[in-house]
Amino acid sequence: MDNNALADLINRHTGGTLQSISPLSGGCVGDVMRANLDDGRQLVIKQSDTNDASLAIEADMLRYFKAHSPITCPEVVYADGSCLVMTYITNDNRMGRSVQLDLAEQLAAQHQVTSDRFGLDFDTVIGGLPQPNTPETNWITFFAEHRLRHMARHAFHEGKIPKSMVARIDRLIDDLERYLPTNSAASLLHGDLWGGNILCQSGRLAGLIDPAIYYGDREIELAFGTLFGDLTPEFFGRYNEILPVSPGFFEERRNLYNLYPLLVHVRLFGGHYVSSVDHILAQFGQ
Repeated sequence: MDNNALADLINRHTGGTLQSISPLSGGCVGDVMRANLDDGRQLVIKQSDTNDASLAIEADMLRYFKAHSPITCPEVVYADGSCLVMTYITNDNRMGRSVQLDLAEQLAAQHQVTSDRFGLDFDTVIGGLPQPNTPETNWITFFAEHRLRHMARHAFHEGKIPKSMVARIDRLIDDLERYLPTNSAASLLHGDLWGGNILCQSGRLAGLIDPAIYYGDREIELAFGTLFGDLTPEFFGRYNEILPVSPGFFEERRNLYNLYPLLVHVRLFGGHYVSSVDHILAQFGQ
């Protein structure tokens, strides 16, 4: 969509006049831009040439997240398969101790939003990759089939991992009950909790962006947040006061859960992420 068409779309859906557009970082699904309007409002625009419905799915995720989570997220202004327009969340990218504490409190509140089933009533995307959410009553079944096995199979078919690694993941799946609880609650998860999706402003959490939502064991969210060191001891100290984390998370389950985001990164980027998957499989005897 050229700038004239974009300006017309924005005017029709906001009543404002487009003044300028500048690029933003990120965008696994499409090109990301910030639009400044004549009345001071700012919007984020994602565009894709593929029209593969990923942006429409992202809009559905944002709407669901906004309706069910206590945490702020962008509001959808317009969406179709090739264009997503949403509100811009002002942020200063300074995630210090006070932000970690605020994030812990708000995320704990979100994790107390629960369902009677794992998954969701629609499939979502993570990093632009399809993420199936077939509802299940058993967490281990959901994690095994719709997270590990799904992502490993696609990584193999795309030539990102060898067949022998798929076999190792299959053997680990057969052994999951040794490591994971059988009484997990189905908590609302952001699903892609890393530093780039955590916005902060003036020492507080400003909001979360780019969700990959579903209902799952909250520990997989906490694990993802440690993959790149984004959640600190201050975060876990405060979170644990509200929702205690069971023993063995840091020693064992964190790495097991991080197989899923690592397989996502294997499909997106390859490289050393394959070695990270190999290391975790070896840790669990595979």
